[in-house]
Amino acid sequence: MDSFKGKYERVFADNYEEFLKALGVGLLLRKAATVSTPVMEVSEENGTWTIKTSTTLKTMELKFKIGEEFDETTPDGRDVTALVTLDGNKLVTVQKAKKDGVASTKSVREFNGDEVVYTMTIDGNDDLVCVQKFKRV
Repeated sequence: MDSFKGKYERVFADNYEEFLKALGVGLLLRKAATVSTPVMEVSEENGTWTIKTSTTLKTMELKFKIGEEFDETTPDGRDVTALVTLDGNKLVTVQKAKKDGVASTKSVREFNGDEVVYTMTIDGNDDLVCVQKFKRV
């Protein structure tokens, strides 16, 4: 898992704006998110993992211990219970909405050497899959 650690820059995004729209993210934030080039930094200290994603506008930080549920407010404002698990070379995050009518999501970060493939889906919307690719910098 040490191979997961490092900085990665997004080089590709497919269906990102559509994904954000399905989550109810407003037009201005969607446009800002899609034109930015985020850098994702993965680190670990004493069993606590941090995935920090930074753009010129905003920095978001996800801190977790693998296999332990935690409460999270997502960047788009959803209150969720989240769980990150390890599946081979993948960190799998499931975010379950705390309120009815709010989307639950799943994201998979697949680490392949110097590339991370980040796939996001929304429960109940199997046709919409967002894929982003990041390269190690």
